[in-house]
Amino acid sequence: MEPVTESGTAPPALGIGMVGYAFMGAAHSQGWRTAGRVFDLPLRPVLAAVAGRDADAVRTAARRHGWAAAETDWRALIARDDVDLVDICTPGDSHAEIAIAALEAGKHVLCEKPLANSVAEAEAMTAAAEAAGARGRIAMVGFNYRRVPALAYARGLVAGGRLGALRHVRVTYLQDWLVDPDFPLTWRLEREHAGSGALGDLGAHAVDLAQYLAGEPLVGVSALTETFVRERPLLAGAAAGLSPGPARGAHGRVTVDDAALFTGRLASGALASFEATRMAAGRKNALRLEINGEHGSLAFDLERLNELSFHDHTEPAVTAGFRRILVTEPGHPYLEGWWPPGHALGYEHTFAHQARDLVHAVATGTAPAPSFAEGLQVQRVLAAVEESARNAAVYTPVLPSLPVSPVSPASR
Repeated sequence: MEPVTESGTAPPALGIGMVGYAFMGAAHSQGWRTAGRVFDLPLRPVLAAVAGRDADAVRTAARRHGWAAAETDWRALIARDDVDLVDICTPGDSHAEIAIAALEAGKHVLCEKPLANSVAEAEAMTAAAEAAGARGRIAMVGFNYRRVPALAYARGLVAGGRLGALRHVRVTYLQDWLVDPDFPLTWRLEREHAGSGALGDLGAHAVDLAQYLAGEPLVGVSALTETFVRERPLLAGAAAGLSPGPARGAHGRVTVDDAALFTGRLASGALASFEATRMAAGRKNALRLEINGEHGSLAFDLERLNELSFHDHTEPAVTAGFRRILVTEPGHPYLEGWWPPGHALGYEHTFAHQARDLVHAVATGTAPAPSFAEGLQVQRVLAAVEESARNAAVYTPVLPSLPVSPVSPASR
C-alpha cells in the first residue's frame, strides 16, 4: 500500500539506488522502507535498485530488503533513469569515486560516515557537492546518531541556552568485537579500505556528536593511538557486518588503530575529551557523552537511548540534581510519527529519521544536515588526531574550521 497525501493521491516518487548491502545497507534499507509509512513525506521513497559486486549475494539482499532490482556495477545503478538519489553504504575507499560520479550525473547523494578515507578525498567530495548544490542537488553524510530523539532534543537544549557557556564535552565510544586476537582480518582492519580503525569507525561519530551538540567545531587536538593486535588470521570468505567469517591459517598485518584517545579544544575555548576503542571487553555499543556548562549539564548513553539526563544548576542546591527525561513524548524530536509516550524506540529508527530529513531537504531544496562540508570538518579532525599521535601527542590545530549546521527542525 502506498502512502497518500491529504488529497488522496500518492506523493511523487523519489527513486533510491543503494550501493552496498551488508550491515549499513540493511540498516539504510530499513530506514527507506519505513520513513514514508511513519511520517507524512512530500516525496515517496521507492527502493529502485541495489548494487554489489557479488551477483548472487546482491540479488539475495534485494529480495530480503525490498529492492526492485539488483545491479553488479554501481555505474549502472547511477545510470538508471529510475534512480534519483544514490545511497552509498560501501567501505570508505570507494566513497569519493561513487559520490562524485553520482553528483555529476545529477543524482542526490547520501554517503555513510566517515565521508572519506582522507582529507583530500573529502575535499573533492565537498567541492562536487557544492557544484551540484548550485544545480539543485542535495548531498548529505550519514551520521545517524544525530537522529536519536534524545540527542536531537539535547541539541535544542544547548542551542536554547539551557546550559549557558560550555565548559566541557566528553565522549567515549566503546565496543569489544576485536578483543579476541583470532578475530579475522576484515576490511575494517585494513587502512587501504577503512582509512583508519576505531578512530574513523567510532571516533567519527564521537567527533560529529561533540561538534553538533556544542554547535561549534574542534580547533585542535592532542592524541594517542594504539594497535594492540598487530596480526590476525586472514579471511577464507566474506564477513557479515561485524561478525567474523571463516579464517584461514595464514595471518596478515593489521594496518589501522585498535584504539584512539585524544583531547581537544572547541572554538569557544571549551575543553573536550574522546576515547574510541573496539577492545573494551564487555562493552557492546557504549556511546556515552556528557556536556557541562555554566548553567547545567547533559548526559547520554546510547545503550539507554530513550533517556537523557539533565541537571539544571540554577535550581536550589537542596533540590537540584540530574533528572531522567524519558524522550518518548509526541513533542520530542521525531516522535510525532511513532508510539504513545513511554513506548521506546531503537537503533534502527535513526535511519528512518535520517531518510525523513533527507526527503524533506530534497523536496524543499534546502541544505541538508550534516552536509558534506561538515563531513569534511570531521575528516580534518580525524587527520589532526592521526598527525598528533604520530608526533608524540603534540597539540595539533584543525584547520580550517568550518561552521556546524544550525539546529534541525526536528530538534527545535
